[in-house]
Amino acid sequence: MNNVYSLLSQIQCQCVSDGKIKPLLDNSSGKTLVLLWSQLGDFDNLEYAWWLKKENKQLQAQEITVKAIGIGDRNSGLKFCEYTDFPQDSLFVDPTAKIHRQLDLYQGLSVKFPLLPAKYSAFINLMLMCAGIGSPGTLPEVFRGYKGDRQAPQLISNDEVIEDTPLPSIKGSLFKLAGGEGFQRPFELATLRLRNMTEVLSNWNTYVPDATYLTQRGGTFLFSADGELLYEHRDRNILGFAANMSYPLSFLEVVS
Repeated sequence: MNNVYSLLSQIQCQCVSDGKIKPLLDNSSGKTLVLLWSQLGDFDNLEYAWWLKKENKQLQAQEITVKAIGIGDRNSGLKFCEYTDFPQDSLFVDPTAKIHRQLDLYQGLSVKFPLLPAKYSAFINLMLMCAGIGSPGTLPEVFRGYKGDRQAPQLISNDEVIEDTPLPSIKGSLFKLAGGEGFQRPFELATLRLRNMTEVLSNWNTYVPDATYLTQRGGTFLFSADGELLYEHRDRNILGFAANMSYPLSFLEVVS
């Protein structure tokens, strides 16, 4: 049995659905995809949940059970599930990122500012990471959201309407004017990220009850039914939750 699986199989934490402390892993007969998510207000996680919803049929076809642990409290989790449609009974919360540290996941930039409380130091470190410091690959990924990506699938259907951003409502067909269809068009991903940013900033205190752990990064672990580690990815930067950001769940094709 893999060491990571052995550790996770002993974990008990609060489940968002009913607020009870439960084991993370159950006796599933198929594969289990375990996601260690950063702060639930982190844009990475909102985007990851969007991909999981988009590829839900593939996950079901491969009999993959998804479990996620996010940094936050139950209210954070409930708000996250309400916005993303991620199932409440599959989301657990860890208020202090203890499990992330046990798995030795990247804690992000951690410059100490002696005169500031930990949460304010975390804000400064987060801003530095957004600028690419201690977060390699973040800026190119931000730019990819604006310039488009012909290696990525189309993200917004022609008849979909994007609302809840500071901009006027945008119909998906508008992106055809930016270069066509059948791939990720310029500004398409940036628009989805803007919607996520609007959601989080409008509900900041709910998503981020304790800002101390803002820079903590997450990880992805896929296990077979008997606990064999089939795939893992450890995040090293903001907007780096997958090895292939053009198609974050492409690893499923390798292990199918």
